[in-house]
Amino acid sequence: MINLNFVPSWRLARYTVWLYVSRSLAVLLALSLVLMMLNLLSESGKILAVTGNGESELWRYVGYRFPQLLSFAFPFSFLLGALITFTTLNSNSEVVAMKAAGLSAHQLLTPLIGASIALAGLSFAFNELVVVKGSRQLSAWSDNEYRPVPPDSGILSDIWVTAGDDYAHAQLVTGRGTGVRIQKFLLVERQDITVARLINAERARPDGNGWLLEDVSIYDPAMNAVLKRPTLRVMEGVEPQRFTLAKVDPDAQDFATLSDNIAEMEQAGVNTATAKTGLLHKLSQPLSTVLMPLLAAMAAFGLARSGKVLLRAAVGMALGFAYFVVDNFAVALGNIGSYPPLVAAWAPFLLFLLIGETVLIRSEE
Repeated sequence: MINLNFVPSWRLARYTVWLYVSRSLAVLLALSLVLMMLNLLSESGKILAVTGNGESELWRYVGYRFPQLLSFAFPFSFLLGALITFTTLNSNSEVVAMKAAGLSAHQLLTPLIGASIALAGLSFAFNELVVVKGSRQLSAWSDNEYRPVPPDSGILSDIWVTAGDDYAHAQLVTGRGTGVRIQKFLLVERQDITVARLINAERARPDGNGWLLEDVSIYDPAMNAVLKRPTLRVMEGVEPQRFTLAKVDPDAQDFATLSDNIAEMEQAGVNTATAKTGLLHKLSQPLSTVLMPLLAAMAAFGLARSGKVLLRAAVGMALGFAYFVVDNFAVALGNIGSYPPLVAAWAPFLLFLLIGETVLIRSEE
């Protein structure tokens, strides 16, 4: 008869979950702080080089960047936390005692996997509520060379679009639909393959079927002269959605907003491979935490006196990092359309789930 009692001892379950979660969170905090200090050292000079920036801007950068680093280090930390937990339990012969009491490998892992599922939900909520907003604001701020930017209202930065033979660049784009507003606008008007005019404007906004530029400077290469105008109307027939859909960053948009943008992109005939892969990866990435106890379980089994505990831990770590490599590779292929988005987002998870389960069964035997 199959034993379906996956948690025969709640006391042992609480004990192992406490070891796993406490050590993983300690690794997460330490790793994130180290990465934050290194990142701040590399960016603080650029931030302070802008007139008016000071200590408050450095803390602002930390506020934007630190949640990103927490999200990045989350699955790595729980892999290391699981390895530390299993190595400790094995070295102290606690795994032997648990198995002597009748616990199987799956019964030992079930509480940790249950805790990982709860942590995956927490990670998803944290990404949706905190990380995406910080990523969007930091991207706009850094693209503006850490100069002041408007309050966040769907900010996009460094956008290029085509208008016939011409090219348009927007440094900052805010708003949606007819409420789109652009700061630092550049229009490169071309005639055949040569540049006819370079039009710079401080601000741009939709105006009927075209765009109204404000505070305009026009450079004419033929005359080698710069003309100033208060306003100028250009780009007839270019919809505002061309700017808001030209750069859809899945990391800077929450699940609902990204879903809406994908629908708009499909209506506009824009390639959605990157956006769809990013949307599905928002679900599979937090769930990678569930794999970590399974991939690290090799460190829990085998006799400590055999001298192979560190070797087993190294194999578990190699499996965990192999998952991250394969996952990133699959997402990259999904972004360029080589893999279907569903395969790119979920195939690595399912593959390593099978690998981890196979290794666990072999170890138990």
